[in-house]
Amino acid sequence: MLTLAIDVLLRVTGGRLLAGPESTMVNGLAIDSRAVEPGAVFVAFPGEHADGHAFIEKALLAGARAIIVTRDDESVTAAFAAAARPECALVCVDRAQAAVEALGAYHRERLTCPVIGVTGSTGKTTTKDFLRSVLATGMRVVATPENRNNELGVPLTIMDASAETDALVVEMAMRGPGQIARLCSVAKPTAGLVTNVGVSHVEILGTEEAIASAKGELVSAIPQSGRVFLNGDDAWTDVLQGRAVAAVTRYGLGQTAEVRAENVSVQSDGTPSFVLVSEQGTVDVRLPIPGRHNVYNALAASSVGLYLGVRPEDVARGLEVATFSKWRMETFQSASGLTVINDAYNANPTSMRAAVSALGDVPTEGKRVAVLGDMAELGSLAELAHFQLGEEIAKSLVDVLVTVGERARRIAEGAVAAGMDPASVRPCVSADEASEVVDDVAEPGDTVLVKASRVMGLERVVEGMIEPRV
Repeated sequence: MLTLAIDVLLRVTGGRLLAGPESTMVNGLAIDSRAVEPGAVFVAFPGEHADGHAFIEKALLAGARAIIVTRDDESVTAAFAAAARPECALVCVDRAQAAVEALGAYHRERLTCPVIGVTGSTGKTTTKDFLRSVLATGMRVVATPENRNNELGVPLTIMDASAETDALVVEMAMRGPGQIARLCSVAKPTAGLVTNVGVSHVEILGTEEAIASAKGELVSAIPQSGRVFLNGDDAWTDVLQGRAVAAVTRYGLGQTAEVRAENVSVQSDGTPSFVLVSEQGTVDVRLPIPGRHNVYNALAASSVGLYLGVRPEDVARGLEVATFSKWRMETFQSASGLTVINDAYNANPTSMRAAVSALGDVPTEGKRVAVLGDMAELGSLAELAHFQLGEEIAKSLVDVLVTVGERARRIAEGAVAAGMDPASVRPCVSADEASEVVDDVAEPGDTVLVKASRVMGLERVVEGMIEPRV
C-alpha cells in the first residue's frame, strides 16, 4: 500500500501543509471515510452528492493520520482541530483528482511486479476476473475491484499493491481519446491486453476507427521489453499490432493463434468447455460461467498467465474456480423457481448478442425470457443497432421479449418485423413497468436474462424477481 512521509506527500502533490508535522508517516489512502484504516490518508473530494470535507472529523476518528482537502477555510480547520491527534497532518491541494493520480504514479514507480493493463469494448471486466484467478494459483495478485477502472479507480488500485505483490492487474476504461494514455502514464503497464474493438462509445468517438485508436493507446504504451495480447479473431487486430513496439501474442479460435481454443462445446448447464492449446501444452478447460463468448475472455486471461509462467494445468484450474464482478452473467435460482441471468451492468450490440446466445445455450424447463434495455453511447447507429438486434432475437431461442426504454422499443419493432409473435413482445417504458411484466409472464421453470446499459437501472427488475410482489 501507499507508504510515505508528509514531506514527500507535499512534494508529490504540490500541496501546502496547513497543520501537523511533516515527519508523519502515512500508510494507505481512502476517498470514503467509511473505508479509512488507521494510519491512512483521507482525501476529501468535493463530490456531487456528498462533500468529503464534511467527513474530516469522521475520518480522523477512524484513524486517518493525514487529511487532504481542496479548501482552506474555517470549517475545514475547525473539523480537523476537533479530532486530530498530535501526529495528524492537514494538507491543501488545488485538485483532489490530480493529487490522487500523482500519488498513484509515485507508488507505481516503487513497484517491481509486472503490471498488466486490460481494456476492450466488451469483456474487459470478465477477462480481468479470469486473469486474477489464473494468476492467483501461484502468485499474490492485486486486481481492479469490480469496475474501478477510471482516472480515479486506476491510481487507487495501484496503491493497493505492495512490495509483496507478484502481479498487478489494472482494468482501464475509455470515455474519450487520450484517456487510456492518461491511465497508462500513471500505471505504466509492462503488458497490455485488448479484448476487442466494437461500437461501444461510438457516440463519443464517432467511428469504430477512432475507438480502435483509443484502445490502441494501451498497445502503444507497452515498452519493447513487455508484451501485448490481442484477440486474433478481431477485425482490428492487425491495426492494433501495427502500433506495438513490444512483441504480440494472439489468442483466439484460429489455428494461427499462439494460444487457442479447440473443440469448443457447451455443457448441459450452459457453460462452455474447450481444449486450451499453446506452446506450453494442452489442457482441458471448463468455465464456471455461461456463454460461448466467455471462451475469448478465458483465452485472453490464459495467454497472459502462460506468459507470466503459470503452468497450463494451473491456468485451467484458475479459470474453473474464477469468481466474477457482480451483474456479469450472474446466474442464480429465485425463490419463485426462475433461473435468472443478471447481466445488467452494461450493454452494447456485441455483448447483447453474446448474452442472447448464452440464454439459448442454458437449458430450461420453461420459456426463455429476455429483458433488454437501451444500449447507450451508440450515436447515429442507435436506431439501426437496436432494430437489428431485434431481428436477430426473432431468429433466436428467445420465447418472450421484454424491452425497456425508448431506444429498446426498436428492438421490439425489429423482432416483430422479423416474424416474432407480437403477443410475445412486451415493450415497457421503465424498469418498474418491466418488473411488473416479468412478474406476469414468467413462471417457475423459466429462464430470464436481464441486460442493458447501466443507465437503465435494470437491477430493479432482478430485485423484483428476488423479492416478488405480493
